[in-house]
Amino acid sequence: MIALRLNDLRQHSDILRLRSGGSLTVRFVEPRDAESLQGYFRSLSVRSRYNRFLGAMSELPRTELDHFIHVGEGDRFSVVATMLVDGIETVVGEARYAFDPDTGSFEFGLSIDDRWQGQGIGKALLSNLECRAAAFGAKRLFGDTLRSNAAMIGLARKSGFAFMPSPGDWKLVRFEKHIDVAPQEILCASWRLAAKQIAHQVAA
Repeated sequence: MIALRLNDLRQHSDILRLRSGGSLTVRFVEPRDAESLQGYFRSLSVRSRYNRFLGAMSELPRTELDHFIHVGEGDRFSVVATMLVDGIETVVGEARYAFDPDTGSFEFGLSIDDRWQGQGIGKALLSNLECRAAAFGAKRLFGDTLRSNAAMIGLARKSGFAFMPSPGDWKLVRFEKHIDVAPQEILCASWRLAAKQIAHQVAA
């Protein structure tokens, strides 16, 4: 298992600049986020929740919420994208990803609050996930989505992903991107540093 220093999650937070000029914080989910994260999922439209979880769901089941807020278990990680709205930290997006060191694969899923879609948040979050994947040493970044999820398919296409059938489910499409980035070339500064930390763990 490749582990980050999860006792100091804030060192892996990123401040991203949006095309509107605003800033977006992407950070690991913490146990204190349980209520706000559940509120975020409840506030999504029925279609957005269906697209995110590939089926009908009104909120996260308790066991799934526990998985979201306990970062690093089973090499699975959850992040939230937040903005200050009227001085209050507000969750406007989220992503969950898993790294398989045996195959060099980095699988992810994400969602953006309906009220904040179309402002470049999805693109910024996906770019940040690419930095994270490169830091882990992943060779392949991929996700699956419903064939009807035009927003996610459009985002993946604009971000240079290739498309193929998803194994075992005709309702889904897989988007995939190969990663060939040296640690020192990772665009996100915090993840250039994380890449060195991870490489040191692997060598130890």
